Amino acid sequence: MKVAVFDTHRYDREALEASNARFGHALVFFEPRLTAQTAQLAQGFPGVCSFVNDKVDAAALEVLAAGGTRVVALRSAGYNHVDLVAAARLGIRVVRVPEYSPYAVAEHAVALVLALNRRIHQAYARVRDWNFSLDGLVGFDLHGKTVGVVGTGRIGRAAARIFRGFGCRLLCFDVVPDPEVELELGAQYVPLDTLYRDADIITLHVPLTPGTHHLVSAEALGKMKRGVMLINTGRGALIDSRALIEALKRGHMGAAGLDVYEEEEGIFFQDLSGKVLQDDVLARLLTFPNVLVTSHQAFLTREALGNIADTTLGSLQAFERGEPLAHEVKAEQVLRTPAR
Repeated sequence: MKVAVFDTHRYDREALEASNARFGHALVFFEPRLTAQTAQLAQGFPGVCSFVNDKVDAAALEVLAAGGTRVVALRSAGYNHVDLVAAARLGIRVVRVPEYSPYAVAEHAVALVLALNRRIHQAYARVRDWNFSLDGLVGFDLHGKTVGVVGTGRIGRAAARIFRGFGCRLLCFDVVPDPEVELELGAQYVPLDTLYRDADIITLHVPLTPGTHHLVSAEALGKMKRGVMLINTGRGALIDSRALIEALKRGHMGAAGLDVYEEEEGIFFQDLSGKVLQDDVLARLLTFPNVLVTSHQAFLTREALGNIADTTLGSLQAFERGEPLAHEVKAEQVLRTPAR
């Protein structure tokens, strides 16, 4: 199949090309993100491959459909950037990568905790300037601390196992509690308010849906323990960024580790080092010494990239052959997705 691959970088192009040796698709790589303005690049391509920060709205899908596109393959688990209702109306199938490496994301979440707790980023910068003072670098033992895991799907469970290995007490919240998590890890499912109140560290592992948008609001932040550490490797809009800034300014929030940001589109995955950052909220977040931001890199391991490529190209092959699409996502599925 002839496939237009948007928003490509060297790392995912290499993974896709390596995987494609087994599938034989005709891949054409485009650096720009997929939007209504760039969708015309895919004219004549029955398949389009899109990344997480593309804007696959109704306008973009209409251009794609007019150009002959029949399937959009997402190189991501999330699909909140796609207008699935419009896709169905236009006869465009949408597939995703529901899981690629829960370990990659879970390990990155824990890495953020360790870096923030032991001030690794600050210590690194100091030593590079020949400053070997330890003042201001005091952390705490993870052993015995209470970790709140919001969302116990595969990534949340993987994170919980790691924290359990540190000797942490586990509080979990999910709309569908998993008895195996309690049995295996000694975790306790509690209401979200209880988790907010009791956890020393909170890590978010839920999808972005209308019910989880700004799950961490000003009200939620106010319920959290003073000095709490908040980690988000899920989706940026799970957190109200302005409310987070206010909690940081008041000293209520101990630290925040963010691999995602609600307005990251057009910023993350780009080199803006020679430009002025136009997003005032993100710029303010970056001024806090107890905030660590990474650029949506939690997924970025060799294993995850290989799995993403294999699943994406496999779905395109199944579509081309008229086979069932195991990883298709439809509008009615989203409407049935409960808030977590």
